[in-house]
Amino acid sequence: MRSEAPAWYGLALPVYIFAFLAADTQGRGLQLAIGALTWIVLAAACIPLATEQRLRVALVVVAATVGEVVGSLLWGVYTYRLENLPAYIPPGHGLVYLSGLGLGVALRRHTRALVGVAAFVAAAWGIAGLAFLPRLDVAGAFGVPLLLFFLWRGRNRAVYAGVFVVVCALELYGTWLGVWTWAETLPGLGIPDGNPPSGVASGYVCFDVFAVAVAAKLVPRPAIHVGFWPAITRRQ
Repeated sequence: MRSEAPAWYGLALPVYIFAFLAADTQGRGLQLAIGALTWIVLAAACIPLATEQRLRVALVVVAATVGEVVGSLLWGVYTYRLENLPAYIPPGHGLVYLSGLGLGVALRRHTRALVGVAAFVAAAWGIAGLAFLPRLDVAGAFGVPLLLFFLWRGRNRAVYAGVFVVVCALELYGTWLGVWTWAETLPGLGIPDGNPPSGVASGYVCFDVFAVAVAAKLVPRPAIHVGFWPAITRRQ
């Protein structure tokens, strides 16, 4: 039965995302076209997946879009260059999730190494943001322990590690291009934040945990509980 994201998603989808971020900097009128194309790419990328996995992708898109509206448009933690929510962002979150799935499949035989590298980079980045990076990153450091916790205990450790790698690359690239910029401090709280913050990938972990939990409720299948969280189960 179809279930897993193809391994080549781990490379091809990030390349596509990098390309549309670069294209977005070339003019105001391209965002709608890029958004339409990205929805098509996401729909096509979901074809090889099982029903439950497609549902997870949809739930990740919904949760991430709500997070975008709150974090960017309402709270102002980060701002896109045109001070809007680009049309390609909601489907782009789905592609980021699928990229992490694909990378996890591609490196399945090296899961321990992938998770170890992700944990080391996340911890080092969090410490650097508190110690010697040009911008103090206290807010980002709050997300690092959560990410490390899921990398340690989560059933989908390879996915979390893969998503972390993709998100790190995209955040560094997107902020370098100026497609979006993180506020120096969290509005209303005054907590210093990085550009990008070190713990940003923890948000994607939360989206995935949410998607796994809800998808399991909507598509019930026998499961054996093996983890600390209701969503962290092994399917039979």
